[in-house]
Amino acid sequence: MTAAVLFDRDGTLVIDVPYNADPGRVTPMPGVRAALDRLRAASIPIGVVSNQAGVARGLITPAALDAVNARVEELLGPFDIWAVCPHDDEDGCGCRKPAPGLILRAAGVLGVTPRDCVVIGDIGSDMEAARAAGARGILVPTPQTLPAETAAARETAPDLGTAVDMALAGHCVEPPPIRRRFLTPGAHSFRPARDDTPALRVRGPRAAPHEVIPARRRYARRPPASEDRPREAGDPT
Repeated sequence: MTAAVLFDRDGTLVIDVPYNADPGRVTPMPGVRAALDRLRAASIPIGVVSNQAGVARGLITPAALDAVNARVEELLGPFDIWAVCPHDDEDGCGCRKPAPGLILRAAGVLGVTPRDCVVIGDIGSDMEAARAAGARGILVPTPQTLPAETAAARETAPDLGTAVDMALAGHCVEPPPIRRRFLTPGAHSFRPARDDTPALRVRGPRAAPHEVIPARRRYARRPPASEDRPREAGDPT
């Protein structure tokens, strides 16, 4: 039984614009609103789980991130939970995909078990995070998806509408056990490893107001070509 469906944002719900800080550049992927409305009609909670390392890298302000997310909701309707990781690789957090923190936190806020969640995304880190959380993952490949990521996915769909139909059908491939190595010490602690990085940002019906600690500009080099799709060694998303 599918208790909740969690979506990656960029490249899944909306066209991927690297480090987008402009709400005017938000464009939904084809057929997304209709697919989301089917889940709403079925009373299935929906949420967003998104890496946004541009905040930690000083390329996106927290206010701009909130404005872009608000525009997503204007175009696609409300989500029951937003769980956003503003860290980058150097922060050692437990929420940045492929770690399971975003999924575990979203499931907790929604009051469902991760095992009953479906995670829909477009790259391998989305699927790895789903596996690590014990959730079901469905990959919707795009031109940015690596062939190896598609081959490794347990389930794939040609588009988001089909992925939602699969989630509504409730049938899933048996997920592997949760990989505890991603969890930080303590009971699901998602505090950043250093004090100069933002905290996990969560917004939802039972979430406390999110805390934001200003990010420090640490990246002098040119940023990766696409947020959440860096292909440099040591910088997974």
